[in-house]
Amino acid sequence: MGLTGWYLHHHGAGHVTRFHAVRPHLPGEVVVFSSLPRPGTLPPATTWVSLTPDNDRPPGDRDPAGADPTVGGLLHWAPLGHAGHARRLAAIASAIADRHFDRFVVDVSVEVAIFVRLLGVPTVVVTQPGDRSDTPHRLAYASASRVLAPWPAGAHHGPATPGLVEVGGISRFDGRTRDIEPDPGTVLVLGGGVTENDLAAAAAATPGTRWQRAGGTASTWIADPWEALQRAEVIVAAAGQNSVADLAAAGARAVIVPQPRPFGEQVATGRILTDRRLAVVEPAWPGAAVWPSVLDRARGLRTDWSQWGVTGAARRAADTIAQVGA
Repeated sequence: MGLTGWYLHHHGAGHVTRFHAVRPHLPGEVVVFSSLPRPGTLPPATTWVSLTPDNDRPPGDRDPAGADPTVGGLLHWAPLGHAGHARRLAAIASAIADRHFDRFVVDVSVEVAIFVRLLGVPTVVVTQPGDRSDTPHRLAYASASRVLAPWPAGAHHGPATPGLVEVGGISRFDGRTRDIEPDPGTVLVLGGGVTENDLAAAAAATPGTRWQRAGGTASTWIADPWEALQRAEVIVAAAGQNSVADLAAAGARAVIVPQPRPFGEQVATGRILTDRRLAVVEPAWPGAAVWPSVLDRARGLRTDWSQWGVTGAARRAADTIAQVGA
């Protein structure tokens, strides 16, 4: 199997969660590169290389946002004269110079994908929903040996991409058994993006319901929300890839409120969920008076979440990765 490199983007927890779902199915040694904090425990045969944050700016360094970071639209983030950016790429180059990497997963960074390929290592680039037809994305995808899409077959976003492999929604709960029936009247809200006042107003407008929040703050964080996902009659969530895959794994009745993201990522996912009648999708957090009807519509859903392709998706992703450079 050889040696696999894996770059993890540092925004949010989704990229590292996806890594932990796929890693058990991927044989061989893996070296992770990220400016995320190193997890307390790592899977066997996995090492972690900590990278300088890409917004790190020592005293005297110029503001990277004003240092032509896009190279006139050719890239997303390559600021001039930025020591932190140089150290990030230098750490990756040093590792590749010291050892033979058979393949390199990039989740996600146009610059890392191109840089690693320039160093002679074949790449597996993880794509995301939304309009990725801009020049930097097209360059990264064209340079990749495979473009791994964590969404179901037929849900492709934008123009055809050579080497695209749609593996299905990747969930950390794939393989778990649903053994708890939903508790009528329970509403579980996943993640942030909503204020406590909004939650209180929604709860007040829906007498007979019990609202619970999971995530978004340290006090509401649940390390393993599988039981909570099963117990909730209705789940309210954003349209992030991991969240939707987890809802599919749980067979949930869901209200999806896409959050503003670059390239229309969550709006695009919400559109597919609507087309496949998998969730009630609201363009913004509903007003208090609207919540009774929104919850009624969600309770009435009879969804076929199997079409999201969660079962076996993590293994299919690992197989796709393993094929590169084999």
